[in-house]
Amino acid sequence: MRWATRAGVHIDRAACAWLIRRYVDPAAEFVFVTDPTEIPSDATPFDMRGVELGHHDGDCTFETILRRHDLSDPVLWAIAEIVHEADIEDDRYDAPEAPGLDVVLRGLSLSGDDTRTLQVADAIFDGLYEYYRQRTLTGREPS
Repeated sequence: MRWATRAGVHIDRAACAWLIRRYVDPAAEFVFVTDPTEIPSDATPFDMRGVELGHHDGDCTFETILRRHDLSDPVLWAIAEIVHEADIEDDRYDAPEAPGLDVVLRGLSLSGDDTRTLQVADAIFDGLYEYYRQRTLTGREPS
């Protein structure tokens, strides 16, 4: 399936692409557009104004995708708090990791194209997932 989002990938779009690829559509293909009129008719848009998989009721797109696809994994929701704070910065969550993650992903977007940003971001989010998974299982910070 094809998925479309805005060009110039940052935190929420990178996190959503990882989430889609890992938990919604393992064969996902991503298309980057500069204008909503460029969305291919066979693509599902995300993280754009006015689309179903976007910001709603104070949630970032990552949270919206979790809700729309009934993904209840507490580790994904821990990551959602970080993504939310990095993207929206409304202090809804205590996520001290958010600014650092935002800087890393902005730097990636400045040093390569959107496809490369998503490739590298996959490894970053895989690492975040494993860290929070182990913390959830053991009740302490992984070493």
